[in-house]
Amino acid sequence: MADDKAHATDVNKIVEAEIVSDATMQKVEELIEAEEGAANRLIGWAGLICTGIAVSMSLFHLYAAYAIVPTQELRYIHVAFTLILAFLLFPVAKRFRDRLRWWDILPGIIAIATIVYALWGGEDFTDRATLPDRMDVIVGVVFILLLLEATRRTTGWIMPVVSIFFIAYAMLGPHLPAPWTHRGYDLPRLVGHLFITLEGIFGVAVDVSATLIILFTIYGAFLAQSGAGKFFIDFSLALMGNKPNAAGRTVVLSSFLLGGPSGSGVATTVMIGTVAAPMLKKAGFEKNAAGGLLAAGGLGAILSPPVLGAAAFLIAEFLKISYLDVIWMATIPTILYYLSLLIMVEIDAKRFGAKNVNFTPELGLGTMTRRYGFHFISLLAVVVFMIIGFSPALSVFYAIVVTFALSFLRKDTALMPKKLVKALSEGSIGALNAATTCACAGIVVGVVTLTGLGLKFSSIVIAYAGGSLLLTALYTALIVWIIGLAVPVTASYIICAVIAAPALIKLGVPDYAAHMFIFYYAVLSEVSPPTALSPFAAAAITGGDPYRTTLQSWKYTLPAFLVPFVFVCDPQGVGLLLSIPKGGSWVDIVEITFKTTCGLLALAACAQNWGLRQNTPIERGLLLLSGLLLVFPSLIEAIIESIIGRDISYTFLPGLIIGLGVLLWQMRTRTQPVTA
Repeated sequence: MADDKAHATDVNKIVEAEIVSDATMQKVEELIEAEEGAANRLIGWAGLICTGIAVSMSLFHLYAAYAIVPTQELRYIHVAFTLILAFLLFPVAKRFRDRLRWWDILPGIIAIATIVYALWGGEDFTDRATLPDRMDVIVGVVFILLLLEATRRTTGWIMPVVSIFFIAYAMLGPHLPAPWTHRGYDLPRLVGHLFITLEGIFGVAVDVSATLIILFTIYGAFLAQSGAGKFFIDFSLALMGNKPNAAGRTVVLSSFLLGGPSGSGVATTVMIGTVAAPMLKKAGFEKNAAGGLLAAGGLGAILSPPVLGAAAFLIAEFLKISYLDVIWMATIPTILYYLSLLIMVEIDAKRFGAKNVNFTPELGLGTMTRRYGFHFISLLAVVVFMIIGFSPALSVFYAIVVTFALSFLRKDTALMPKKLVKALSEGSIGALNAATTCACAGIVVGVVTLTGLGLKFSSIVIAYAGGSLLLTALYTALIVWIIGLAVPVTASYIICAVIAAPALIKLGVPDYAAHMFIFYYAVLSEVSPPTALSPFAAAAITGGDPYRTTLQSWKYTLPAFLVPFVFVCDPQGVGLLLSIPKGGSWVDIVEITFKTTCGLLALAACAQNWGLRQNTPIERGLLLLSGLLLVFPSLIEAIIESIIGRDISYTFLPGLIIGLGVLLWQMRTRTQPVTA
């Protein structure tokens, strides 16, 4: 009986380490609230009402996944649920939290009234999109204002301000300087496009939010309530053993396992950080490096199949491909990301002289796996159902059913009514940030499609780049990164997918490669100030400096910065997305994967200033050159061509020879002292 309860034992009792204090966790919570809104903690009748609405929202979407709900009704009802919960659960300001006021309830009621008006109007309402009547315009303006306020409450000021900027752009077109000028649109035409059609607020982004994002958050909530997250951390701890590098390896493995069910960088960072931060400290990791590693692991959650981040679902919808195709495309980049991260961890263990962190699990690895290994089935179920041939929505629906059924294999994991209600409630609440972001981003998408800004912007970027694919990719990465500094990952991807992707596609990059390129750079907002939530949360846990921790996380996330350039700049690059290059074969996939792997290993050794021993300055420079020749040859090629004034071409052999030469030299001189 004692063994049966061992899984529920606090991991911090298993590990001989300090427990992250309540004060630290409160600081982390305040940091997250500063970025994502301070949610109400409602009790009594108010809490019951909000829980009831959230559970109803989850049940409705589970029904919609299994049955057939017309597209327009599904999107409108989804937004109605989102707005009422956003107003009830997120106060107008932090000082008004934990109690419902009339100014929280009234906007929610009005928001529902606007949706009822739209649904009640039926086909007559949608037919008036180009010439809405006066009441349509009034209701539409009220709805847009309520949406902007709900988004402000859940995600902060930036996304609403960006949306207002795009609305102004649509209305002031004739007054703008060339090349940004356009015909301009009056308020009725704009409101009709944004509110009435399915090309604005209720467009692709809301469709993905209503059909996939919320289902995956419900799926993640079911996994969490059944104890899957805790099992994955315990499993990683037991598997890594009592070695000096066990702490770092545990972070890498557990972040990969947790990334699937959470799909959230900051959630994974905090969950692992509460357990692993004390381990990393005892092992000898410097606190900023420990925080950077935790944040990099969290970033992997958004890159890792089967869930990835919310933006990944949008890739499938924008490109009209199966979500399973997106999962396949992310497979090799994810492996490369974690391989590079693992190499850096191994180097860190040597740099910091990591010590053993002794712990004795109350359940052995075999026993733990036998008793709780069914969580792996729950994690993989969604992919299995998609492989069988089910749609993504139906696959995640059945994966939720499987998770629910398997939870009853153990008494301590069973989703009994109390846990079930919590899972259904948290599933809907967890989708609110993404849902309001998607709806608000619909304003941006609507304006871009109405004004033709996407094609105009791509022409401007290509003109500035002089038609160079490399420069266009660099400019696009910079644009996505800058936008990602201000808005969440989902919004960053949506905005850049409609304004920046066309530039790459015009220059011959396959559309799927262009969108994956933008997706990866949008994800980097998780580790980029001022919205570097994952590193800031990790720094709060480890006690490090937030900005130094962010710099460390940049170092660890090196593959996420460079690998996307392989997609678009290397003729074989699409091989990393498991796509055979034009005129090529599967050999190209193997070759580009091998080249990129070797290049990332060289760049990891350069970034950590350690190969087989500490690098000399010359060795570090050679490793950098080797890595760039293997991962980013077009950059080196462009630099050399500009110097010598003629085209050159080469294979990956120079980079491979240089990297191997450095390692062979270090092997020969391993015992010689090296100064920094």
